[in-house]
Amino acid sequence: MFSQISDASKIVVNKLEGWLDQLIIMLPNIVIAILVIVTFYMLSRLVERLLNNILHRFMHNESVVKLILSITSFLIVLVGIMVALGVLKLDKTVTSVLAGVGVIGLALGFAFQDAAANLISGVIMAVQSPINVGDIIESNDVFGTVKTIGLRATTIYDPQGQDVVIPNRLIFQNLYRHYTINGSRRIDLKCGISYGDDLDKVEEVTLAAIKKITFLAEHKDVEFFFTEFGDSSINFVVRYWVNYKRQPDFLKAQSEGIKNLKKAYDQNDITIPFPIRTLDFGIKGGEKLSQVLKKND
Repeated sequence: MFSQISDASKIVVNKLEGWLDQLIIMLPNIVIAILVIVTFYMLSRLVERLLNNILHRFMHNESVVKLILSITSFLIVLVGIMVALGVLKLDKTVTSVLAGVGVIGLALGFAFQDAAANLISGVIMAVQSPINVGDIIESNDVFGTVKTIGLRATTIYDPQGQDVVIPNRLIFQNLYRHYTINGSRRIDLKCGISYGDDLDKVEEVTLAAIKKITFLAEHKDVEFFFTEFGDSSINFVVRYWVNYKRQPDFLKAQSEGIKNLKKAYDQNDITIPFPIRTLDFGIKGGEKLSQVLKKND
C-alpha cells in the first residue's frame, strides 16, 4: 500500500516538475504576452479619448457615443489577447475562441433580432439621420417633438403632453415627416365666399389681409387660388409661409390668418356664407311649395 502511495506521489511530483520546467521555458513568452496585453489596453484608452473628441463633433447622442467607444475598446483589447495567445503558441486556443465568439454571435443575432435592429438603427440615426433632439417630426402616426434618441427607441413628446416611445427601426425603416429641418412651413387656409361677391375683389382683399401677418417667412409669396363651386359658396385656398421652429408658430399664424380674413371681409361687405340647403317640392324640380299646394287643391 505504501509503495502505491509512493508511486502516486512520484507521478504528481514529476508532473509538477514538468510544468515548472515548461513555465520556466515559457517565462519570456509569458512576459511578452503580458506586455502585449498591457500595450493594447493602453492603446485602447488612447484611441477611446481621441475618438471621443471626434464623435462629439458629429453627434450629440451620448448613449451612442459611449456604445461606439466601448465596442472600439473591446475590439482593440480582443486583438491584443489574440496576439498574446499567439505569442504563447496557443494557436488552437485562438481558433477555438474565434469559433466560440462566432457561434455565440450567431445565436444572439437570431435570439435578439428586433433588439439588434433597433440598436443598429439607433446608431445609424445618430450618425446619418437629420433627426435631432428638439426637432418636430411625424412618424408612425405620431406627431410631436423629439425628446430623446436612445439606443433602442426614440421618445416623442406629443402636443397632448404625453411621451410616445417608438422603436428606432420603425422610424429608420418607414417614412417620416420632418417639420423643422427647413425652418419654415406652409399654411393652406381654406375658405369660401358667396356667389354674389366680386371674385377679383375677394382675391385682392384676401391677399392684403394675409400679408398683414408680421411673422411671414421672407422671400415666400402669398398665393391665392379658387378651387371649386361649392354647394353654397365659391371656395378658395390661400397659401402662405411662416418661420417654423415649434408647433405654436404654425397655430398662431393660422389663427392670425383666420382673424385677418374675417375682419377684412366684414369691412368690405364680403360674405362667408352659412351652408344652405334648397328644398325642391316639384317632381320635375324648380317648383315652390306654394305652387305644389295649389296644384293639389
